Amino acid sequence: MRVIDGVLLKKMMIAGANELNENKQLVDALNVFPVPDGDTGTNMSLTALAAAKECEKVASNRIDEVAKAIANGSLRGARGNSGVILSQLIRGFAKGLSGQEEADTQVLAKAVRQGVETAYKAVMKPKEGTILTVARACAESAEAHWEEMEDVGAFLKQILSDGNEMLAQTKEMLPVLKQADVVDAGGKGLLFVLLGGLKALDDKAEISLPEETLPKTEASFEALGTVAPEDIQFGYCTEFFVEEKNVPEETVEGFRDYLLTMGDSLVLVADEEMIKVHVHTNHPGQVLEKALTIGPLNGLKIENMRIQHTSKIDFSNAKPVKVKQKEVGFVSVSMGDGLSEIFRNLGVDRIIEGGQTMNPSTEDILQAIAAVPAKHVVILPNNKNIILASQQAAKLTKEKKVFVVPTKSVPEGMTAMISYDPSLPVEEAVTFMEESLETVTTCSVTYAVRDTVWGESTIAEGDIIGMLNGQIVSVDQTVADCSRELVGKAVNDSSEVICIYYGADITEEAAQQLAGELEEIFDQCEVEVHAGGQPLYYYIISVE
Repeated sequence: MRVIDGVLLKKMMIAGANELNENKQLVDALNVFPVPDGDTGTNMSLTALAAAKECEKVASNRIDEVAKAIANGSLRGARGNSGVILSQLIRGFAKGLSGQEEADTQVLAKAVRQGVETAYKAVMKPKEGTILTVARACAESAEAHWEEMEDVGAFLKQILSDGNEMLAQTKEMLPVLKQADVVDAGGKGLLFVLLGGLKALDDKAEISLPEETLPKTEASFEALGTVAPEDIQFGYCTEFFVEEKNVPEETVEGFRDYLLTMGDSLVLVADEEMIKVHVHTNHPGQVLEKALTIGPLNGLKIENMRIQHTSKIDFSNAKPVKVKQKEVGFVSVSMGDGLSEIFRNLGVDRIIEGGQTMNPSTEDILQAIAAVPAKHVVILPNNKNIILASQQAAKLTKEKKVFVVPTKSVPEGMTAMISYDPSLPVEEAVTFMEESLETVTTCSVTYAVRDTVWGESTIAEGDIIGMLNGQIVSVDQTVADCSRELVGKAVNDSSEVICIYYGADITEEAAQQLAGELEEIFDQCEVEVHAGGQPLYYYIISVE
C-alpha cells in the first residue's frame, strides 16, 4: 500500500479512537499521582472520539478534507492538558496534509513533523518525558524511514516501534515516573491511537464508533421557569457550515459583523477549509442568504427554541426576565452545588460543571462563553488540567474578547473573583485578579487510590493524603489528623483567614469541629466554614 486516501484515514481515525477508548482505564492507571482523579486516558479518549465522530460526517475521499474534520473535532472536543496536546498534534498533522488528495510516506512524514511542531508551540514550557517526547520520536522515525519504506503499513509499524522504544525511556526522564515504575500516560495514549490506525490497514471489515461515544450532560430546565417564551429574544438556533476554502479575512469579519446584528450566542470558527456558524436569530432565512454569498452550505440545522422551551416548562407562574448585554462576564468551572452557589454569589454568570473528575471540553467552554451576555468574558478554570482547554476556547472565540485567569484551584478562583475591580479597565482588572492568586494557598484532603512511593512518603491505597498547592505533603490515617497537619504547613505569620469547604462525604458537624480545633491552634486567623459539596475531596481549604 503506497498511499492512503481520505476514506482510509477516516477508518484509521475511528479505529484509533476505539483502541484508545478500550484501553483508557489502563492509561488512567499510569497516572503517577495517587489521587482519585487520574484521568489522562479518559480525557484523551474523549478527545479522540470527538475527532472520529466529526470525520464520520465527511463524504469526501480527499485526505486533506477528512484530516481537517478530524482536527476540528479534536480542537472542540479536547479535554484536559493531554487532550489539548493531542488535538494540537492532530491540528498540525492536518495542516501538513493541506492540498493533498492522498498521502504517501513522504507526505505523511511531513505531516507528522508539522503536528509535533504545532503541539510544542502550544505548550508554554514543554517537558521531556511526556507525550511530546513520544510524538517527537514518532516524527523523527517518520523522517528517517520514509525514503526506504514505500509501504504505508511497514512505515507505520516502524514509527510505532520507535515510539514504544521512546515511551519506555520516559521512565528514566522524569523522576516521578521512575519512582512509580511507570511510563508516561499521555505517550501511551498516543501510541494506542496509532496502534488502532495500524490495525485498520489490515482489517477488511467496516469500522464504526460505538453508539454512545461522548458524555451527555443532563439538562436542567429549572432556571427556564423564570423566562416566558415571548421573552426569548432570538428564537431560532441556527447552525451550518459554509464550505468555501480560504475565505479572505475581511469577508469573514464582515460576515461576523453582520451576524452580530442578526442575533446573539454567536460562535463562528473559520479556517482554510470552511466556516462553522452557530447563532440565535429571528431571521434564519436572511442569515442563510448572506452565507450563500460566500459559498455553499452544509450541515444545516434550525431549531425553534420557543417551542422547545414551552415543551419543558409550565409558564403559569413564570416571571419574565430581560437579559441585557454587559461589559464583563464570568465563566467558572466548579464541582459541587455549594461551591457553585458561592461562585454565583460572587458574580459568576455561567458555571461549567466539572473539574477533578471530569474535565470539560473546549466545546463546553465555548458554549459557556457564548451564553454569557457580555462583550468581555473572563474564564476561571480552577484546575491546572483545564487551563489549556480554556486558552484554546479563548483563541477560537472571535465575537468576544476572552481572558483566562490561570486559576489552579477553587480557592484561587474565589480569590480572583473577590479581587475583581469593576472600576478598572478590563485588562487591568484581569491583571489584578492574576496577581491576587499569589495571596492564597490551597489545601486539599483526599484519599490514595493506589500504593506508591512519593518523595519520602510511602503511601498505601486508602491512606488519607493532604496536598499543598497540588503537592503531597501529608499522609495520615484519618481525615481530621491529616487536615490539621496540612493546614499547619500552610499557615505562616502573615496568614489571616482559613476558609474550609467541606465535601459531599463530610458532615457539617465534623467540619465545624475541625474549624474549632484550627481556631484554637491558629488563634491569629479567622476560620470560616462553607458547604462545598465537592466529590472525592473531603476538604478544600484556603489559607490567605
